[in-house]
Amino acid sequence: MERRTLGTNGPVVSALGLGTMGVAWYGTPDDDGAVATIRRALDLGLDFIDTSDVYAEGHSEELLGEAIRGRREQVILATKFGNLLDQNGAFAGVNGRPEYVKQACEASLRRLDVDVIDLYYQHRVDPDTPIEETIGAVAELIAAGKVRYAGLSEAGAGTIRRAHATHPIAALQTEYSLITRDVEAEILPTVRELGIGFVAYSPLGRGLLTGRIRDTAKDLPPDDHRLKFPRFQGDDFVRNLELVDHLSEIADGKRCNLSQLALAWVLARGHDVIPIVGTKHQSYLEENLGSLGVDLTPEDIARLDEVAPPGAAAGDRYHAAAMTKLGL
Repeated sequence: MERRTLGTNGPVVSALGLGTMGVAWYGTPDDDGAVATIRRALDLGLDFIDTSDVYAEGHSEELLGEAIRGRREQVILATKFGNLLDQNGAFAGVNGRPEYVKQACEASLRRLDVDVIDLYYQHRVDPDTPIEETIGAVAELIAAGKVRYAGLSEAGAGTIRRAHATHPIAALQTEYSLITRDVEAEILPTVRELGIGFVAYSPLGRGLLTGRIRDTAKDLPPDDHRLKFPRFQGDDFVRNLELVDHLSEIADGKRCNLSQLALAWVLARGHDVIPIVGTKHQSYLEENLGSLGVDLTPEDIARLDEVAPPGAAAGDRYHAAAMTKLGL
């Protein structure tokens, strides 16, 4: 397994990470399958496992805790705090107040059944709490031995700088893929200047870049969260399928599948970029690991840039209300 370092002084992790958001939010829940897939990932040397206290209202953390029991030393464990849900499971805002940060950490430690969290992200920035106060609370958790490294998710360049000045930030996690390239303008240059690692979530475009979603009514359950996103709706979805078809032709020419091509492209963006992929299925996990063997030439990169330049995807990555609430 190829290894990469998160930031200047962060942990060394597998070049691919495993995300667990899909445990209950994508497709049909399968607890046993999720646990087995996490354990298989560890067997294959993939040790960077990512979750959040908000995924499935904490159930994702519980499953991860079960999966790594007895194997804690093999895992670089990342989780997140800050996003709130209402009683119906809908997004209800962000809390970055120091007292909440510490309460959330204790709750995550209990669900994960561990003594320390390796990488603790603020899931989204709280506009009502200065970032210095939030990261200051994480720094206190680090001093107390409950967290090893601080992280941010979906933060702007100015916020990243202020946070990093308060306490070193090991990693920024933000969406990045062949069809979501917004970070290239300002965010990637900022974290590289500061020596912060970049963790790319949704590198497969929430499944669009697997080529397996052709008809949302047939290929996704009716309660799948992706159906709320513009890229999976109406004309936007039709246009995105056309983009997927062009990318699939390039994958065929490389004798790999589309998922492997998409992950190889993210991996090729720099040794400081670590994509995390989410799956409950061992077969997809092993397929994704095949991306490490896909060698993209400069000509391949140029062709991909031609087919999928920044802004090529149709529709926003979240629905309008979520984009507003998250400040995106």
